[in-house]
Amino acid sequence: MQAMARASYCDARATLDLYRKPEEKRVPLKSWDNICHVSKDRRQQPDEEEEEEMKIRRKPETERRKQRRRLGVCGGIDDVTAEIVETVKICWSQAELSDGEEQLSRLRGVSLAPVPRPLLRALEEAMVTLGLSYEREYSWDIFSAMMRKQSSCAFKSSELPRGFTNYMRAILVDWLIQVHESFRCTEETLYLCVHLLNSSMCLSKVNIPTFQLLGMTCLFVACKKEECLFPESTELCFLMENCFTRKQLLRMERKVLTCLKFDLSYSQPLHFLYIVHTVSQCSQQVLHLAKYFLELTLLDIECIVCEPAQLAAAALCLARRVLQERSSPEAEEAWTRAVSLYSVSESALCRIKRCMARAALRAENSETQATFMKYSIPERMEVSINSTVLGSRYLLDCV
Repeated sequence: MQAMARASYCDARATLDLYRKPEEKRVPLKSWDNICHVSKDRRQQPDEEEEEEMKIRRKPETERRKQRRRLGVCGGIDDVTAEIVETVKICWSQAELSDGEEQLSRLRGVSLAPVPRPLLRALEEAMVTLGLSYEREYSWDIFSAMMRKQSSCAFKSSELPRGFTNYMRAILVDWLIQVHESFRCTEETLYLCVHLLNSSMCLSKVNIPTFQLLGMTCLFVACKKEECLFPESTELCFLMENCFTRKQLLRMERKVLTCLKFDLSYSQPLHFLYIVHTVSQCSQQVLHLAKYFLELTLLDIECIVCEPAQLAAAALCLARRVLQERSSPEAEEAWTRAVSLYSVSESALCRIKRCMARAALRAENSETQATFMKYSIPERMEVSINSTVLGSRYLLDCV
């Protein structure tokens, strides 16, 4: 990075050209002056090679014309045109909806039902407020894309590779949470890191001796995607007590990116939580408790089969029931609108809430206490040590 910032870095070609043979030297770059100095005669008279290239390019066009004629004789053009016209009619009829209703796109987990205008307005305000959309008219399209993408973020099975246990994975994730907190990274970085870890364990061969290196590499890649300033590779090696070298870290990074095919896209459950919280107009204490429940799912391997929107809905629903805040009729109406965003089945919701409640009750005496300590500070309203949470009857009933 420092080398790229030097002014002489961009002028290295002239120095290299001094040692080249005359026939190997680079052709000067095109500039406005070079283009203007080209004579008109030269531009108007193409070479023989250019004429041959033009003939080759014309061949596919003539083939297309012949094919169109054949289709016209056989009646294929009419069939294709009829399909196009029918598609346009369908799209046009969908666009002509009333001001009070909008039609849902074909989203996984959301029914094809008309959406009330107040819900759309609340969603647009939430997306703009959270910075997930800068234009109100694109908010629903962005939310639809998030809902379509989230189905691919859930894993088909929670089975670990041979030789690994849920305890080993929980210990590594708990250590990654501590490293993430020490670097003051964003919350999205942590969730992306754990998602990359789960994907790497499913798609590539993982060894127990290099398991810690894999986790640190996933955090390194997540920081590169989400953070403006990411930690140095030498710092990460130091945190691993120099058990692995910088070269091994970079080699593992190449392996992770290759097995993922450089696809780092991920629908964050945290974003779905922020959206439903903003629409439902819940308090900040409910939000912090929901984030606490949501982060506890990172330690449980059973939750990787759940979709991000399901996890977010279950976390906020559980936090709201545990704290039992008094709400006005307007707040109840807002909560009803928020729940309609994610149509989660009751069985899936109960299963996720059971996992969250079990993890919350065991967090204080568990060996993996990074999340418990993280949410015990005043900045996060001490929700993990709140007496209402620890003595909640509803948590015991969920388990």
